[in-house]
Amino acid sequence: MTARTIKVDTLARVEGEGAILLRFSGGQLTDAKLRIYEPPRLFEAFLRGRTYMELPDLVARICGICPVAYQMCAVQAVEQAFGVTIDPRVTALRRLLYCGEYIESHALHIYLLHAPDFLGYPDGLAMAADHGGRVKQALAAKKTGNDLMAAIGGREIHPISLCPGGFYRAPERRALLALTDALQRARDTAIETVHWVRGFFFPDFQQDYEFVSLRPAKSYPIDGGRIVSSRGLDIPIEKYGDHFVEKHVAHSNALHSVLRARGTYHVGPMARFNLNFDRLPVPIQDLARESGVAPPCRNPFMSIIVRGLELLYACEEALELIASYERPEPPHAPVKPRAGVGHGATEAPRGMLYHHYEFDAEGRVVNARIVPPTAQNQKCIEEDLRAFVPTLSGELESEIILRAEQAVRNYDPCISCATHALKAVIER
Repeated sequence: MTARTIKVDTLARVEGEGAILLRFSGGQLTDAKLRIYEPPRLFEAFLRGRTYMELPDLVARICGICPVAYQMCAVQAVEQAFGVTIDPRVTALRRLLYCGEYIESHALHIYLLHAPDFLGYPDGLAMAADHGGRVKQALAAKKTGNDLMAAIGGREIHPISLCPGGFYRAPERRALLALTDALQRARDTAIETVHWVRGFFFPDFQQDYEFVSLRPAKSYPIDGGRIVSSRGLDIPIEKYGDHFVEKHVAHSNALHSVLRARGTYHVGPMARFNLNFDRLPVPIQDLARESGVAPPCRNPFMSIIVRGLELLYACEEALELIASYERPEPPHAPVKPRAGVGHGATEAPRGMLYHHYEFDAEGRVVNARIVPPTAQNQKCIEEDLRAFVPTLSGELESEIILRAEQAVRNYDPCISCATHALKAVIER
């Protein structure tokens, strides 16, 4: 077969700069790579020497879609290192802030980044021409998530109120109650979303993933818990480094993360859902069963349904937290720095996020390690491509490219804090 290269120069529905490389020989797929070529951003290096009070504002800049996730992990690590006890009212307010991030992130992904793939549109704007009412509802839901983040965090992008020990300022109860009607509408939109997306066509594709997520003592995982897996892992976050390792690969500027004992694993909505299904409210469990995704759900294309269910959960959780809100006074606990090590782990919308910091006696960062969800999913994405692309045998190359890109978007990868291009290349 004559060697041939096909390029897709612009795909605007993924955050960051990356490429897909598919190699064929004799009509057979021989290799698939997710090549992340965006330059290294060196956050861990320039955090060294900065004080613990600067951490939340600095790490928020890693991502404009999920800054709360980075801030929450950082303050958790600081508080653990310095032995800070947190007021339960602060913990509840932080979870409410995180719900806002889930709402805005999932609404964005489902409608503008992922649904166009299932309906045959090149982008969300083209889809809006035929589904304008749905897109408007989704944008309203996303705005509600942003408004919730602004009410608590001071602004919706890179919030400024979160600090070690709590918040610089906690909102008045009336400011949160003012969001109730909008959250109820967002909840209704989430229910409609699940009913809508479950009617999409899903390829008959299953993978035997090792799912990894946090599992709290009681609630659905958002802001903490133990690290568990579908193959028996159950550890405190402090033991993360004993079980997970990052490796450099030549084709990516992002490190690949693997389990030391078993290799590839999967983080994100499907992992949370499969490992914590019993923590969802019964009505959401029932809706999941009606939608065909009751655990075990191993079809990555059906992750769009799971995100719809999590969108619904975040709306309901936010309404409950607002109803029971008590303003913490004072809004933050005293923090006294000391030499030590701290760990933080939360569930960002795209999956488990881990932070590790070493501090000196004055509370300055000596070493930092940050492991984002997309870095952890890189190998999983590549293994999906290696298994899925051969099922497209006989399809036109343009269709293979489109479906390969969709397989990547199943993960809502956040390659950087900005949305740029994903280039797909087929070499024959």
